[in-house]
Amino acid sequence: MSGQKPAHDEIVQLGYIAGVHGVKGWVKVHSWTQPMDAILEYRPWLVGEELEAVEPLDGRPQGKTLVAQLPGVNDPEAARAWVGRTIAVPRDQLPEPPRNHYYWSDLVGLEVRTAGGENLGRVASLIETGAHDVLVVRGDRERLIPFVPGRYVQRVALDEGLVEVDWDPED
Repeated sequence: MSGQKPAHDEIVQLGYIAGVHGVKGWVKVHSWTQPMDAILEYRPWLVGEELEAVEPLDGRPQGKTLVAQLPGVNDPEAARAWVGRTIAVPRDQLPEPPRNHYYWSDLVGLEVRTAGGENLGRVASLIETGAHDVLVVRGDRERLIPFVPGRYVQRVALDEGLVEVDWDPED
């Protein structure tokens, strides 16, 4: 990375540090990657708002979560200082998603409009439900719209900053 930090639009968030694990300063990692432990393969992690470059020393699945050992973090108190920080990587480290698949970070911030042109707001976040992902759209109010292409999601136009949906604005 030539010593320069990438701009925020050149990074993709892959998860966050969710808690402390054990007495040796390991942290729990919540990963949005598929499979979950793929986050451990990326180096360096760009952590927090300041995008601090961190090379995890070790990491592994632990039950339904992941745990990682960070350099210089040797006790639970030091690990607590990392909790809540996001984990991102430079976009150029990620493979191109398959056609009609999207990284969540590419969808967040897009305008959401009905097929009739009514603005419903912007994608604030996504929720994984198991059956399908759900767009959390915030505008005049919050709406939860299933991300089901061809049914509720009619078109995603990243270049236009738009998600077009078949959705009743009153719902």
